[in-house]
Amino acid sequence: MMDLPCVQWQEHVAQKWTVLDTELKEKFTTLLEIDDVFKCSLTLTTQEDLDFVQSISAAYSVQKETQQAAKCRERGNSSFKIRDFTAAALHYSQGICVAPLSSEQLSLCYANRSAALYHLQHYQDSLQDIDRALEHGYPSHLSHKLEDRRTQCLQHLSVDQMGKEKNHNPASKNLTDGAKGTSVGPLSFGICPQAAVGFSPEKGRHLVTEERIAAGEVLLHDRPYSCVLIPGMEEVKGKGGRQDAEGGVEHRRCHWCLTETLSPVPCEGCSYSRYCSTSCQRDAWEEHHHWECSLGADLMVMGVMSQLALRVTLKAGLKNIQIAREPIRNEHTEPESRDSNHHDPCASHYGESYRSVFHLQHHLKRHSPCVRFLSAITIATLYLKLSKAGPPPASWDPSRPLQANSQPRDEEGGIGADWNSELWLMGSAVLRHMLQLRCNAQAIITLQDTGAENSPVQSSREIRIATAIFPTLSLLNHSCCPNTSLAFSTETHLSADFSESVAEKRSKDSGVTVTVRAARDIPPGQEILHCYGPHSSRMAIQERQRLLQEQYYFLCRCEACTLQQQSEKDDASEGRVQCSSVGGNPQSGLLCGKCKGSLKTSSKERGKGFVCSRASCGHCVSLSEVNKRLQEMRQELRKAVDLMERERPDEALRLLRRTQTQSGLSLAETHPFQGELEDATARAYATMGDWNNAASHLERSAMSIGNQYGEDSIELGRQLFKLAQLHFNGGARGPALSVIPRVRKLLCIHCGPQCEELQELQAMEDCLTA
Repeated sequence: MMDLPCVQWQEHVAQKWTVLDTELKEKFTTLLEIDDVFKCSLTLTTQEDLDFVQSISAAYSVQKETQQAAKCRERGNSSFKIRDFTAAALHYSQGICVAPLSSEQLSLCYANRSAALYHLQHYQDSLQDIDRALEHGYPSHLSHKLEDRRTQCLQHLSVDQMGKEKNHNPASKNLTDGAKGTSVGPLSFGICPQAAVGFSPEKGRHLVTEERIAAGEVLLHDRPYSCVLIPGMEEVKGKGGRQDAEGGVEHRRCHWCLTETLSPVPCEGCSYSRYCSTSCQRDAWEEHHHWECSLGADLMVMGVMSQLALRVTLKAGLKNIQIAREPIRNEHTEPESRDSNHHDPCASHYGESYRSVFHLQHHLKRHSPCVRFLSAITIATLYLKLSKAGPPPASWDPSRPLQANSQPRDEEGGIGADWNSELWLMGSAVLRHMLQLRCNAQAIITLQDTGAENSPVQSSREIRIATAIFPTLSLLNHSCCPNTSLAFSTETHLSADFSESVAEKRSKDSGVTVTVRAARDIPPGQEILHCYGPHSSRMAIQERQRLLQEQYYFLCRCEACTLQQQSEKDDASEGRVQCSSVGGNPQSGLLCGKCKGSLKTSSKERGKGFVCSRASCGHCVSLSEVNKRLQEMRQELRKAVDLMERERPDEALRLLRRTQTQSGLSLAETHPFQGELEDATARAYATMGDWNNAASHLERSAMSIGNQYGEDSIELGRQLFKLAQLHFNGGARGPALSVIPRVRKLLCIHCGPQCEELQELQAMEDCLTA
């Protein structure tokens, strides 16, 4: 998990804990205040720890290298030759980011990227790259090529088109926003008027409806206090499904606002950070990158959580930290809570207020000693690294910039007793946020296209692209079957004054936001709930409760868990045995291999097998055999998907047919894996242009999806959206017009009325009814 420090560092700190003197262990374990834990960790952090970080950070180098830039340009040229201009642009962008400022490779990469962007019809971006190539010393004897391209770009751009492209991000299409291009009704950022903040010792601060809220209504709109991209989380595929381009979100997205871009502006100091505009580059530098730049490799070693904790602290600044610390009372008397994200009762400010972040519970007592030690030593080591990196950004203390390298040191290189008190406050705050984030960090989710390029039917999956802390969203407690739906966006919001310039608007209002909508009607007085990850439609109750207890330190008693536990008690009293190893609901979806009757869990096997429900048959099958066959079928499915990505749908279809007939395991139409098989089969037929067969199989997949996730779920909405595409492509006017209203309803509820899929649906409907 990229959020945690790298494995080598975790093992190093674990060994350090193992050999720690027993008396020191006991002292560390009994500390109840963050300040005391940080003081103790500073005394335990040595030069050996700093040296170890230095040794492993070499694998995460962020240095600029001319030879590496040349290799990136060569890969870009290879993609350009096969007319994969998107992959080419990404390779050239990577070359731009790793090329030293004085290197000729920088100008060559800019020039080549301008060509790729021209072919992608991103003319304004191409013009900017032409200027950058010339500014960085593009060879004069080749400059006529750039001038010819400039002329061609200008010919394509009318005055109106130029104005549009300045505010257009052609690569950004994956994030779904329910209020794209508009303010959210009467709400800009914050909680809707129909909801209010409540407090109880059991739940902490939480949101409750004061009036009835209809499905699809906006409950909350929030922007992160700070966020960090998760490196290496997104695959970027070129033509035919090949992974031809630079692969992670860190290569495709702005490191400040997360906007996706094909033409990033590089950091001038390191090869890692890049931005969608010079304004984002400037804002990031002023807030945190001034300090992060030279420590990029060290921060990767220490993980996303450490870096996010640092960014939260740097954004807050000295004055806000001092103010936030003042009202703290009896932190060690933290109440037991059903959920982990409640605020201190004295904290009443939300939105972008630092107090709302500072007073999130850190659960110091609940973290295991090993977790506390890992967090404390990691932050202490980071603190010592930062103290040698020069003064912090001016935003840390605008009235009096700190000289971070002036504090005295002890014989082992650690900070002595007379350390600078302001820097010490920073370190303690970073540790506090590191511990908070284990329970309060929010994954930022996007849809990633998984189909081959130019696929006639949408194929996608959810991936995490960043980790963030949302001050207001953190008020929501957990439910395994929540009554809300989240949608993330990086769009610019139009709530700013329209008289402002585009650059001013971007600086003020762009960046990732989250919109929380009611997933169903919520009556007055009901708590507004959000899923922290373990969902009742994806995971059995035992696994959900284990994960929630381990990460969030509470035993879930949500409605879904309560009902399932009662069902288990009823089954046990009647001699039935639950078995949670096969799917979310193991007693549905498995068919007898002999008579095709439904299988049920066998009490005789004590939860380790299944028996046919038909008394005349009585055929039994062991749980291990079912799991083995399901695993084999999953392997075959992965092979079939790979064949489709390599543009061999006919072979994929034969493999899928063989998988279903020769597996020795029969699945009902409602079984989740049967839904996956039907979806893949539909995709194969669609790739071959057989729309009718594709639609038939996707209808069966939708039946499985609806059974697993619910008839009002976003998962079903996305599946039905694909079905509408298939009907439209096949010219099936009646079936298409029949399914479109259902898709529209589900997408409006979960994603809002302005999401791209709804616009495509409207275009299909207009065409079919013309």
